[in-house]
Amino acid sequence: MKVLHTSDWHLGQQFYEHSRTDEQQAFLDWLVDTLASQNIDLLLIAGDIYHTATPPASAEQQLYTFIKQAKHACPDLHVVIIAGNHDSANRIETAKPLLQLFDTHVVGRFDRQAPEQVIKTIATKNGTAHVVAMPFLRVSDISMTSDISYQSAVAEAYNQAIESLLANPLTEQEPLILMGHLHAKGGDISSDSERNISIGGFESINANIFSQHADYVALGHLHKAQTVAKSEHIRYSGTPLPMSFSERNYQHQVLVAEFDGKQLSSVNPLYVPRHQNVVLLPERGGADLNSLCDMINELKFDPNTPPSYVRLRMKSSETNSQFRAIIDEALKDKPILFCGIERVSEQAHQQNEVFTDLGQVEQLDPMTLLALAFAQQVDANEPVPDALKDCLAHVINSMDEEPNT
Repeated sequence: MKVLHTSDWHLGQQFYEHSRTDEQQAFLDWLVDTLASQNIDLLLIAGDIYHTATPPASAEQQLYTFIKQAKHACPDLHVVIIAGNHDSANRIETAKPLLQLFDTHVVGRFDRQAPEQVIKTIATKNGTAHVVAMPFLRVSDISMTSDISYQSAVAEAYNQAIESLLANPLTEQEPLILMGHLHAKGGDISSDSERNISIGGFESINANIFSQHADYVALGHLHKAQTVAKSEHIRYSGTPLPMSFSERNYQHQVLVAEFDGKQLSSVNPLYVPRHQNVVLLPERGGADLNSLCDMINELKFDPNTPPSYVRLRMKSSETNSQFRAIIDEALKDKPILFCGIERVSEQAHQQNEVFTDLGQVEQLDPMTLLALAFAQQVDANEPVPDALKDCLAHVINSMDEEPNT
C-alpha cells in the first residue's frame, strides 16, 4: 500500500497582496500527476487546507476541482482530510456528504462524546488501513480543566479514539495511521509564518502521546518537512510551497509512505517543483540604497517562468528620503512581484537583526510580546509570572475557538 502525506496548502493565501492562485494550481496539477505516476492508494491531507477560516470561493473551487481530477486520474484513490487551525471546522464538515461520493473523508471537529467518529477504515485495492483522522483540537473540543493541561487533554483525545478502534483487534496486515495538526515538541518552526496554535503552558505536544500502536503519524502545522523525536515514522510533510520569505530555502515536498502489510517499509520525499522564485535582497543583514538597486539590476530572469517575489532589506541608517521612488525605478519593467521593504538595524552581534517594519509586529510570538511589556512596565529583572502566562494563554485560545453555530 502506498500513502501520500501532505499538509498546509493554505489555499487562498495572498502573499503580500499578490494572489497565489496560479502558483497553487501548479502544485495541485503536479500532485494529480504524482498520484497517478506513483500509484498512490491513499492521500492524507493533514490540515490547513485553506489560509483563512473564510477562504475565497476560488480557493474552495480549487480544492473540489482537485479532488474531482485526482479521482478521474486515479479511480481507486481514497482521500482523508482533517481541519487545521487555519480552517473552519464547520466549513470543512459541510462538504462531507458530497466529498464522500469521491471516496474523500473529511473530519473538521473532534467530539469527545463520540471519539469513534474520527476513525476512518479505508479499504484500498492494496489493503486496508485504519486512520485516526484527528483534526486540530481547540480547547472547546477536549476535556481540559484547571487540573488537566492541554497536552494531557490532547493525549486523552487520541487515547479515546485509539481505544474505540482497538475494541476490535486489528489484523497483522492492517496498518494504523495517526493524523494530527499540532506542534509536536522539538519541531522546527519558520520564523514568521507559523502562529503558535496554542501558547503558554500548552504550546507544544510531546510526541509520546502518539500510541505505540501507530505505524505512521502524518502531521501538519509545521511548515518545514521533518521527523519528530528522531522517529522515522512520525513526520511533518511541510508546506508544498514557501508561505513566507523565511521558508524560501526549504526543500518543499510531499512524503510517500509504503507499507508491506502492517509494516512501514519506507518513507521517501518527492520534491515539489518551485513555480515562482522567492528572493530576499540581501540574504542577510541590510544594504544601502545604491547597493539594493545594484542587486535588483543584477537579478537574472527566465522569460519562460512567472514573475519572482522580491522583498528588500534596507539599512535603517539610509537617509535618502527619495528611496521609494528610486527603488520603483530600479524595479520598473522587470518581472518582479514587489513584496515591500524591511528597515534593518545591524546590532553588535551580526546574527541578531532588529526589524523596524511594523508589519512584522503581528507575527511576533505573543509570549515574547508579553515578556517585553512586563520587562518595560513592571520589572526587567524578574520573569513573567506563570499566572500571567496562563491568563494570556487562555485568552488567545478563546479567540481561536469558533462558535458551533
